[in-house]
Parts: sequence; C-alpha cells; structure tokens
Amino acid sequence: MAYSDLRDFIEVLESKKLLRRIKTEVSPELEITQILDRTSKSNSLALLFENVKGYDIPIVANLFGSVERMKLALETENLEGIGESLVRLLKPEIPSSLTGKIKSAAKLKEVFSFPPKIVRDAPCKEVVLKGGEVDLNRFPILKCWPGDGGRFITLPLVFTKDPETDKRNCGMYRMQVYDKATTGMHWHVHKHGAAHCRKAEERNKPLEIAVALGGDPATIFSATAPLPEGFDEMLFAGFLRKKPVGLVKCETVDLEVPANAEIILEGYVNPKERRIEGPFGDHTGYYSLADLYPVFHVTCITHRKNPIYPATVVGKPPMEDSYIGKAIERIFLPLIKMQLPEIIDINLPIEGVFHNLAIVSIKKQYPGHAKKVMFALWGMGQMMFTKTIIAVDENVNVQNLEEVLWAVSNRIDPKRDITIVEGAPADTLDHAAPLHNLGSKMGIDATKKWKEEGFEREWPDEIEMSEEVKEKVERKWKELGIG
Repeated sequence: MAYSDLRDFIEVLESKKLLRRIKTEVSPELEITQILDRTSKSNSLALLFENVKGYDIPIVANLFGSVERMKLALETENLEGIGESLVRLLKPEIPSSLTGKIKSAAKLKEVFSFPPKIVRDAPCKEVVLKGGEVDLNRFPILKCWPGDGGRFITLPLVFTKDPETDKRNCGMYRMQVYDKATTGMHWHVHKHGAAHCRKAEERNKPLEIAVALGGDPATIFSATAPLPEGFDEMLFAGFLRKKPVGLVKCETVDLEVPANAEIILEGYVNPKERRIEGPFGDHTGYYSLADLYPVFHVTCITHRKNPIYPATVVGKPPMEDSYIGKAIERIFLPLIKMQLPEIIDINLPIEGVFHNLAIVSIKKQYPGHAKKVMFALWGMGQMMFTKTIIAVDENVNVQNLEEVLWAVSNRIDPKRDITIVEGAPADTLDHAAPLHNLGSKMGIDATKKWKEEGFEREWPDEIEMSEEVKEKVERKWKELGIG
C-alpha cells in the first residue's frame, strides 16, 4: 500500500531499524550537517532530531540515504522495474486485433489511472498563518556549511504553473531565507520553473508559487525526477505509488499542493526582481558561487499542528542525494534503452556528482557506433549536462570501475578515440566551465576498434583461465585454507 504521508514512511523506517531518533540537543547551525555528513559516510541511517536547539519542531533528514531506503520509499525491490513498467505503458503499438485494441486501451487507462485529485481533508491546513503572522523563523531551517550565505530550505517541492498552458510543474530548488517572509528561488536557467518565470516576466506579471515541505516519499522523489516538459510530476507520483496524490487548493495563490504535506509556503516572485543568493555548499563538494536569483515573497504559511521539518544536506559524495541520483539512473535506464536499444547499461558514478561523468556499455554494431550513442545521450533532456561520456563494449561491467578503468586504459588511442565538443550547454554548477552555463564535452570511445574504423592491427586475446582449471581449484579452495 502507498504511504499516506511522511510520518507513515518514518514509521516504516523505524520499524526496520533504518531510522534513529536523536534526543540529544543539537543546533541547526552547522552541527546537524556535521552529524549527517558523518552518518552519510558510515552507517547512513535516517535521523529524526527531536531536540533542536531553539525550536519545538523536529527535523528529519537522510530519509533516502541508501539504496535500501530508496527501494522502500518507492515500494519496490527492483528500481529498474519501474522504468520497465513505464516503457510497457508508453511504447506505442498498433493493435492488429480486437484483443490488441482492448489491451492497448487497458495500457492507456493504467498510465492515466492515478491522476492527482482535489481533496477537502488537508492536514497541511491545520494551522493557517497570513499577513503579519507569516514567519519563516518558526522553522528550524539549516545553515549547512560555514561558508553558506545563510540558512537554506533544502528539500522543497516548488509548484508553479506555465503562464501560457496552465500546466503544473513541481521541481526541487533550494531557497535561501532572507528574512521572515522572503527567500531566494534558486532555479537554474534550464529548469522548468525558470521557464515559467521567464514567461511571467514577458507578461510583466508575478509568478505564483507554492512550496510543500514533506509529503509521501514518492511525491518528494517525483520533484527530483528528470521528466519531459509537460509531464505532471504529480501524475508520475501517482504512478509510482499506485494511488492518486491528494491535492488541496492554496489559500492565497491559484495552485494546488499535497494535502498531506507537513508545511506549505504560498507566495510569488515579482518580474525582474533579483537578489544575491549564496554561496551554498553544494553536491559538487564545492560552494556554488553567489549570484542573482528571483525573490520569493511568502504570503501565507499553513502547516500541521505539530509539523516535522524535512531537510537534506549535500556536499562531497556520498551524501543522501547520491542515492536519489542512483535511483533515477536505474528507473530511467529502460526509457533510455527504449530510444537507444543498443545500450546495455549505464553508470553515473556517485563521485561524478550526476552531471560530470556517464559510463555506458553498448552492443557495437557498426563503425562509429560509440560516437553516435554519445551524441544521442547529449541530446536527451538533462543528459545534456553530462561533461564526459565513456563508451565501452557490452562485455564490460560499467558498475565495476576496476573493469572500466582497465578497458579504457587498454583500448583507447587518445588522438583517435577522444572527441571534444565545444560550445555546449553546461550545468550551472559546473565551476570548471569557461563560461556560465556554457562549456565543452568529452566523449571517450573505449570500445575495441574495427578494421572498418581504420584499425589494421590485430587485437590480442584477453587472458582467461580455462574452465577446467577454475573448477579444479574451486573444489580445492577450502582445503587450501586461503580464505
């Protein structure tokens, strides 16, 4: 059954001994970050801080900080299976019979059978604060790292609507708290929220925004998913949890938010209004530099009577976001393979912080095939930010970096096999790029080269022991006492 809310998920984690309640007093300024950083790099438990210095509201963090907890969050034993289900539902088929037509209709019904629904029962509205009552300082918002520009809301579900089409978007964009009623809105130029903001500015109108903190884990995860433009994250969340997300209308803006959230912030950004935001200790392991971003004005806060404040901390990997990224890798692999069936597997190493490195294995079928795959991947949504793509043959396990490094080191001639692409989109957080949001890409073709690719020499055989001797040694292994 789908989790009803954040508390439901916390209860399950605690029952499985994957969450620890912290009763010792801790400070939201730096101290909680240090605890979470150490935890992320050791036992990686989820933590519920019940005694936050200066506040009567607890903080829950590191909810998704392991593969096991990601599977629990999305209620699956096979993350790839989610993507495979999506492929089965979305892959177009021309029915050749009445039975085929019935099956096709059933598939369409399944994919659209969990749309969000408007509800009246909304725990997130147990307390409603407007006007002078609005005060973000009520909540234990973290200052994460010493060089941060201030306190940041780090796990927000930011809802906007396209001013042209009225279609909803939900993204996750950090928010620096300036005072009790204003924050920054750190959406990068490539994000859908930023596109909505530009359209509102073209009309010289404010853009209404609602921010949900907390909710069921599938809904939180959906805000991070690299969905195509126009694909409703709340529909995706319903698909993940096999149950519609209950939404409730906001008090002061024309938006709907998850009814079972812990805290809701309503407000707007004014056209052309910008303010310095940052620095912020980011998932790259570096501080993202201060820059001008839109200003979010809070007009209303609603929350549960005893809310739990959800947070995440990013920094040098591995951190909680590393496992969210790996879940995205597994879930969306089948959709990538639907478009590029020659792909066997893909690895976005945690150390590559999502957008710096992708390793892909392919079933090579013709000269130049590896380069075709690289350029195709750079043309796929957020894969355009990938700085380096390494392509290897199908017999290389891309999840084993030892195998990858061996293959790359032995199979490339740098002049022939490295492709540099200049003037390409770069992630806003790519600090090495020569220009903001614009840089270069590198493709490394580490597949074995064919004669058709101009390689006239003979590839040597790989060293491999005979199966007979392997089996013989296997039978003697315990007797040898090696361990």
